[in-house]
Amino acid sequence: MLKVRTRIAPSPTGDPHVGTAYIALFNRCFAHQQGGEFILRIEDTDQVRSTSKSESDILAALRWLGLSWCEGPDIGGPCGPYRQSERSALYSEEIKTLLDRGHAFRCFCTADRLNELRARQMQEKAALGYDGHCLKLSQEEVTAMLEQGIEHVIRMRVPKEGDCVFHDMLRGEIRIAWQQIDMQVLIKSDGLPTYHFANVVDDHHMQISHVIRGEEWINSTPKHLLLYQYFGWTPPTYCHMPLLRNPDKSKLSKRKNPTSINYYRDMGYLPQAVVNYLGQMGWTMPDGREVFSVAEMTAAFDLSRVSLGGPVFDVDKLTWLNGKYLREQVSDEEFIRLYRDWAFAAHKVARIVPLLKDRVDRFTDVAPLAGFFLAGLPAIDADSFAHKSLDAEVIKRILQFTLWSFENLPGFSRDGIEHTCMSLAARMDLKIRDFLFPLFVAMSGKAVSTSVVDSISILGLDITRARLRHAITVLGGISNKEAKVLEKDFQQFGGIGD
Repeated sequence: MLKVRTRIAPSPTGDPHVGTAYIALFNRCFAHQQGGEFILRIEDTDQVRSTSKSESDILAALRWLGLSWCEGPDIGGPCGPYRQSERSALYSEEIKTLLDRGHAFRCFCTADRLNELRARQMQEKAALGYDGHCLKLSQEEVTAMLEQGIEHVIRMRVPKEGDCVFHDMLRGEIRIAWQQIDMQVLIKSDGLPTYHFANVVDDHHMQISHVIRGEEWINSTPKHLLLYQYFGWTPPTYCHMPLLRNPDKSKLSKRKNPTSINYYRDMGYLPQAVVNYLGQMGWTMPDGREVFSVAEMTAAFDLSRVSLGGPVFDVDKLTWLNGKYLREQVSDEEFIRLYRDWAFAAHKVARIVPLLKDRVDRFTDVAPLAGFFLAGLPAIDADSFAHKSLDAEVIKRILQFTLWSFENLPGFSRDGIEHTCMSLAARMDLKIRDFLFPLFVAMSGKAVSTSVVDSISILGLDITRARLRHAITVLGGISNKEAKVLEKDFQQFGGIGD
């Protein structure tokens, strides 16, 4: 009997996402319930956006949630290396196999030609995709262009007729016409593999038996199955999980909901409550109980109990569950320890104390001045932003532009935060003191506090993002029409922080 091996394969290009943890949890539970193994692989084919910090943050967040793995980049294993950037030799070998068999071809089309093709297809309301132009090239023409060093990519051949039919563990038979499938780029012009190619090669060589992933990958499955066919490999069993949703049923996104696992850690949620809540996303325990551990979920796990209705990630419901844990699962002694570790962690206090020492005369002065570092969203309203020279619309503009700029900052360093604020103030033709005013209020709930730049740096992007959004909301929010105007204006600024 084939041993069950599942995997989670995050891309280290941003914050550790709750969606990643959700998929990791279900993969882990399925594998362990079947007596199998759960693997972690880093898919860093996007060398421009991938960072070592993002990778370490993702691994730390999953560990915080208690979602351990038996093989991965941090612990090794028999199928390593577990970073795609370290597996180039394997990809080079396997793409040569496809080229030799005629299942892949070199494409020398320029970006200009591809843009013109796309524009024409859109104008004609035709299906978008590559038109097979370079399939007409003879071997002599290909060789000549290679000798000239002309930049190119490698694409896969795709059937023109018929359907791809495959079985999904949750959805049964799925049928997708080959006409809807593009001739996917497998190797980019820089020689690195695309996600689709590396994904299939790695899953095969890492002996992954079941691919449990989000439903957004359903339309990519024909490409993956075609590659398995071309290689002559047995494909894994596929299971496409429903996507997490916002309360308004839209796809979960950081524009509407805190999506970073670090946000919930920094806000003082318990990891066992967060992972418990993720376990309720489209799945229920057989006995209907709401409070359960990962071990209990694993013991009772059955994929057939997953509901295809989009599970709603409701922060209020998570907060209720976290409170239930604190009241019913945590002793007084443990509460003291957990709170002390969260509120007075050495790395956090070491950054706050230098901001306080020059501003306090007694220890009783500390809480009023620094309490916002240990708070959630400040208790503010529209009147909190009253200013002699800034109206509500200008203040919302400052807050929104700052939010977008911060989200583009690499590393979110103090110097980067200061530079962003100075640049935005100058481009908005505002005195820096006036520009910073709404940020003081949004962060601390007060017009005056510790250095707002230092405070933002200490709070971190996740909490800062949430407080900026909260401030915009209490000022009446921004309509879709207003957002489009603001986005256009922001782009004219050059997208500060890019």
